[in-house]
Amino acid sequence: MSQDTDETRISPFEAIRHTTGDTEGGAEYWSARELGQVLGYTRWENFHTAIKRAMTSCETSGYAVSDHFHDSMKMIEIGKGATREVDDYHLSRYACYLIVQNGDPEKPVIAAGQTYFAVRTREAELAEEAALAGMGEDQLRLYVRAKLTDYNKQLAAAAQAAGVPSTGFAVFQDHGYRGLYAGETARDIHTRKALSRGQHILDHMGSEELAANLFRSSLTNQKLRNDPAITGKDAANQAHHDVGAAVRQTILEQGGTPPEQLPTPEYSIRDLERREQKRIEAERQPSLFDDAGLDER
Repeated sequence: MSQDTDETRISPFEAIRHTTGDTEGGAEYWSARELGQVLGYTRWENFHTAIKRAMTSCETSGYAVSDHFHDSMKMIEIGKGATREVDDYHLSRYACYLIVQNGDPEKPVIAAGQTYFAVRTREAELAEEAALAGMGEDQLRLYVRAKLTDYNKQLAAAAQAAGVPSTGFAVFQDHGYRGLYAGETARDIHTRKALSRGQHILDHMGSEELAANLFRSSLTNQKLRNDPAITGKDAANQAHHDVGAAVRQTILEQGGTPPEQLPTPEYSIRDLERREQKRIEAERQPSLFDDAGLDER
């Protein structure tokens, strides 16, 4: 009678998973060279084509390719004990998921890969949700505000690609705000919040209001990248307005509070960042008592 062990049951994709550092807390990644072998690719050139398609899918989805496909090098044996360095990538689980999604699902190893990386990706999402659930309001604001900064950079690039000139980005943004805030522009929001000149409206939003804007930015980014019919600044502006209005409608349908009715926090994001920086600096400050204790022998 054969006996199954953890080693024989382990997924081939789990077997080639790497982590940075020697601890459990290290970031995980997969070598593209190793993944290609597991998926049955005999030539790197063919697998590299699949990687390029996955990169395009990643960019189209609004994610930074460099966050999921890291250029790397790998030493391989070329016979008689000799080695040479070849191109490789360190892939995130999401990058692996995109690669296997472009494969033939009738092949058992591709189907297994699609299941494995879909599960791993969802597990990561749940872990992030659990971490966010444990955050306080200030931590959530800092987290979502940083995310929104990244998403707005991607949105600006997508808008420019759709035909919005750099000088027209403020107008483009206002179309999104008008859809989400029932007609209010950025200036209207600034005035309603009684902010001073130079203060940014996003720095004076609570986590719920920031999340609504994050959703607006993300969806508009995807729409501009995925819909070839959106060309020119007028079409892009209208698309941004429509997405903002759709996000607003979703909030109302789910019984949420429209963003213009949410309270303005007492402290700005800049205040919270300064407070956090002081906390970090205080933790780095060595203890005088500890130093004194070390000197006493």
